[in-house]
Amino acid sequence: MQTQTLKTGTMFRSFGINRAAINVESRSIEISFSSEAPVERWFGTEILDHAPGSVRLDRIKTGGPLLMDHCRDDQVGVVEDVAITADRKGRAIVRFGKSVDAEEIYQDVLDGIRQNVSVGYVIHKMEVEEPEGMNPVYRATDWEPLEISIVSVPADISVGVGRSADETAHETAIICRNLPKKEIQKMETQTVDLQAVRTEERNKELARVRDIIAIGSRQKLDDLARQFVENGKGVDEFRSAVIEAMEARGEIKKVTTTAEIGMGERDVKEYSLLRAINAMANPNDRKAQEAAAFEFETSRAVADGLKRSPQGFFIPAEVQKRDLVVGTTTAGGFTKQTTVLGGSFIDLLRNRMMVNKMGATTLTGLVGDIAIPSLSGGATAYWVAENGAPTESQQTFGQVALAPKTVGAFTDISRKLLLQSSVDVESLVTMDLANVVAHALDLAALHGTGSGNNQPTGIAGTSGIGSVAGGTDGAAPTFANMISLWSEVAIDNADFGSLGFLTNSKVIGKLMSTLKVPTYGNDFIVNAFPDAEGITNIHGSRCGVSNQVSSALTKGGSGAVASAIFFGNWSDLIIGQWGGVDVLVDPYTGGAAGTVRVRVLQDADVAVRHASSFSAMLDALTA
Repeated sequence: MQTQTLKTGTMFRSFGINRAAINVESRSIEISFSSEAPVERWFGTEILDHAPGSVRLDRIKTGGPLLMDHCRDDQVGVVEDVAITADRKGRAIVRFGKSVDAEEIYQDVLDGIRQNVSVGYVIHKMEVEEPEGMNPVYRATDWEPLEISIVSVPADISVGVGRSADETAHETAIICRNLPKKEIQKMETQTVDLQAVRTEERNKELARVRDIIAIGSRQKLDDLARQFVENGKGVDEFRSAVIEAMEARGEIKKVTTTAEIGMGERDVKEYSLLRAINAMANPNDRKAQEAAAFEFETSRAVADGLKRSPQGFFIPAEVQKRDLVVGTTTAGGFTKQTTVLGGSFIDLLRNRMMVNKMGATTLTGLVGDIAIPSLSGGATAYWVAENGAPTESQQTFGQVALAPKTVGAFTDISRKLLLQSSVDVESLVTMDLANVVAHALDLAALHGTGSGNNQPTGIAGTSGIGSVAGGTDGAAPTFANMISLWSEVAIDNADFGSLGFLTNSKVIGKLMSTLKVPTYGNDFIVNAFPDAEGITNIHGSRCGVSNQVSSALTKGGSGAVASAIFFGNWSDLIIGQWGGVDVLVDPYTGGAAGTVRVRVLQDADVAVRHASSFSAMLDALTA
């Protein structure tokens, strides 16, 4: 057994108020403030033990404060009694004061306006149990509630970490039992910068609020934006709600997904992409054709809905959305339940694209062309003399059109692999097919030419984006160039939303060795390696790193090879995907090698909603 310490600070948990437990005469209410429910913290899974002797109640029993939003300067009542009950929960009776502020909060509780309480507590000792998955389980065997608060919004457990009752962080003793030595060593070397955690979470929350308010303001949906901010919902959820609101207002054509054919959960689980591919690869194999009868029938149903025939076979939308961890085996041929990479086919198409990580707006399940309105010019204000009339002016509206363009990609699969029936092989094939299309869409979003070869028009090819040039034959990127990329967007009042840089690893390597001020100091343009998600920062601004960003642009008469650097509001990059993934099987090209070539066709398009939202440097030299 080993003991160590971990700086935790004050923690928070939230519970609802039972209005039926209010005693109006005594202005008191009985509440539940703690339980043994597991909560995910930054250090692992936390469980508050409610066994006798695990909870220190002396402090809160002697006049513990009832606060408003955990503010020590805003006490609205007192804790009159507290106990750990037989159902292993912490319960308390709190009484409201009669001050003006306390009366206001009390009336809000009576009226059901304020419906949540939150407890602030510190942990003195925890025991580490066996890891649950990747995270260890920490059971708090000695913890102490400090105060109870009435809260308008329940405390977010992920950002409550480290908000202490005073300016010093509380240290928690940790006892390690029955853990492998390497786990103990890992914990002993673990350090947590609480201020960095607080700052990071605060910045995330500010970015969420800023992005939602900006989008809502642009679409004149301010009330809806406030609702999403108050309810703690994400930017992606708000974008979906905005699309629905615009459809309801008739500003865009309502989109329907006829690639869905009404498959039930059992049918979705039974569907096997491998069976369908194997049948297409062996058209003369009667058993293979019979085995894939269900898959071919679903393809015909999708074709009827889309009113067009596939080149190979269609994958129903319900199957594209299913979890890759299938679960219980079925008659469809899955012989073993295996934990594999989660997520759906559609999610893979979206999440594997770096432009999506930067905040691009993705519309899926589209049918037919769509047009999204944009404001291209505003009304003009005039100063007029007394009794004069201003000159008439009006706003100018445009449309951003999306029309399906077909992208095709292929992968080779061995014939032996097609004969496998395990869940992990099925998932491997599905993920591989999604991956090849994802890379094509990602590249088109950045460098699509929009020319006669039916490509979408990417950011680099969009007319009107801000341009930052390094010189006739290009030049090494400087901090001044980064400022210019930002200012090209800012001068058009487009510097809000999902802002960030995006470039390739060559440029990042150059910027990591380029001083912000030439020949002076040790402050480089980029001071940190990209993380596992491919994200670093350029002096506080997010910077995505992807080798999809071109590093083979030819500039100037010297034929120098240059890279691209993008900056902008990535939520104004719209990627549309139309329903019905078409899979075409070619058993002949790789027949001599015993492989089957599988081509995946996906209808998609890319558009930039506001050209002023982006800028680019297309001649950055890295060598």
